[in-house]
Amino acid sequence: MSALFEPLTLRGLTIPNRVWMAPMCQYSAAPEGPGQGVPNDWHFAHQAARAAGGTGLIITEATAVSPEGRISPYDLGLWNEAQQQGFTRLTAFLRRQGAVPGIQLAHAGRKASTERTWRGGGPAGPDRHGWQPVAPSPVPFTEAHPTPDELSVARIEELVEAFAASARRALEAGFQVAEVHGAHGYLINQFLSPYTNRRTDAYGGSYENRVRFPLAVVDAVRAVWPGHLPVFFRISATDWLTENPEDEREGWTADDTVRFAKELLAHGVDLLDTSTGGNAPGARIPTGPGYQVPFAARVKAETDLPVGAVGEITDARQAERIVASGQADAVLLGRELLRNPYWPNLAARELGAEPRWPDQYHRAV
Repeated sequence: MSALFEPLTLRGLTIPNRVWMAPMCQYSAAPEGPGQGVPNDWHFAHQAARAAGGTGLIITEATAVSPEGRISPYDLGLWNEAQQQGFTRLTAFLRRQGAVPGIQLAHAGRKASTERTWRGGGPAGPDRHGWQPVAPSPVPFTEAHPTPDELSVARIEELVEAFAASARRALEAGFQVAEVHGAHGYLINQFLSPYTNRRTDAYGGSYENRVRFPLAVVDAVRAVWPGHLPVFFRISATDWLTENPEDEREGWTADDTVRFAKELLAHGVDLLDTSTGGNAPGARIPTGPGYQVPFAARVKAETDLPVGAVGEITDARQAERIVASGQADAVLLGRELLRNPYWPNLAARELGAEPRWPDQYHRAV
């Protein structure tokens, strides 16, 4: 039997295999008007193809809990009824194909209001549907980005409620996994890291204060998410600053991640989706096949929290080794699934497991 194609049960939900699609922004929603943030034909076609290709869990792109929380004006959102209704057809189709639909709930913080990546990804001004970003502290991402407004305590508390409200909508829309986005330099990651959190109140300074808002979000989501369904947390396990002795900036570390993972488990999180980077521009990141897997493996070895691994996982036998060796409980593929939506079924065939082709594709078996 292939470890990669063994089912995984988290709480009362069984995911049919360990090949999952990582959330990847498509920058394809309407930037304004009635269709703002609403999934459309592109989002349906994109995810439906991966379900037909045998992916076990499909996590929708970073979906903003408020308008200013979008990474770009073209991102999905889940703060109103039209957006909620737009997701229902998508989740129903994924479930009919045997895939589990998941959603990543997010707020971009200081990295909000940017152009689409194929248009450079720089700041989007008011003439390009942009807005003023907010953050834990008034620290711009780069010199080219605007200085964000510092969030008041009242606004922080409102954002906690916004995550909970979006989680309620996600459940009504048919999602079975809710993932809190705490990675890649977006708002929750900005609170966690001393590199971006310069506050001197109860939400900044010490480790205990910096995790206060992230844990409040987790608690709020967990409180409205059913007990039989899992909640994930995506983390950047390091800012890649302490790994480089020439970089004197202080950031979030792998030690912090292990400590935080234990707290997430105690607060009802069921899996840590383990990525890295994105918070400190210019950080030196030694990329290569599986370069982020050791961070997931360390959490797996030192805590009781299940983990997902990411990062240049492209080969079926490479993915099989990661899961079979106990480095991670699942792998999340990004660019490889963009290149080949049928990767899971082709990997199953290579590993001697049973592909999950739709009936309409029976001639491919």
